Amino acid sequence: MSDLDLLHISIADQALYGFRAGRLLLSLPVSTAFNGVGELNGSGCTPRGLHQVRAKIGAGLPLAAVLRGRRWTGEVWSPELHKQFPGRDWILTRILWLSGLEPGRNRLGEVDTFRRYIYLHGTPDTEPMGAPLSHGCIRLRNADMLALFERVPPHCKVRIDEAPYPQWAADQDFT
Repeated sequence: MSDLDLLHISIADQALYGFRAGRLLLSLPVSTAFNGVGELNGSGCTPRGLHQVRAKIGAGLPLAAVLRGRRWTGEVWSPELHKQFPGRDWILTRILWLSGLEPGRNRLGEVDTFRRYIYLHGTPDTEPMGAPLSHGCIRLRNADMLALFERVPPHCKVRIDEAPYPQWAADQDFT
């Protein structure tokens, strides 16, 4: 059931807030980029601004399914598999692929979020949440990613900014 119409990701809080018609329905811990915020291609940073969910990938896959190049490898993450590929940036369970909506800021040219392959995705449950450790994407616990995936419709708006909640909420236009 798609019941969310806006996701707000707070870099300061390392949290994702889910809304429907301006009402907060969901709060989840996340991990954004170790390199901080930024929009440039190759920066390893999490891009700011208004985005949309351009593609939903992985429906029907098992929890902790390993995705590479947006395709299931046939593997399911395990500690043994992790030991086999220690340097891998694990993209697990589901992908919500983001596309920027602000030309010159997060869309087109050297700042294009979609071409940078910025996702919301699952990560091994051994990885900490609440600390910026990703390569630019927004990481979530696998169970959280699975639940979120079902609640988010295609083209759902996603705002990413640095302000903590409720500071940004006071200025937010929820329409």
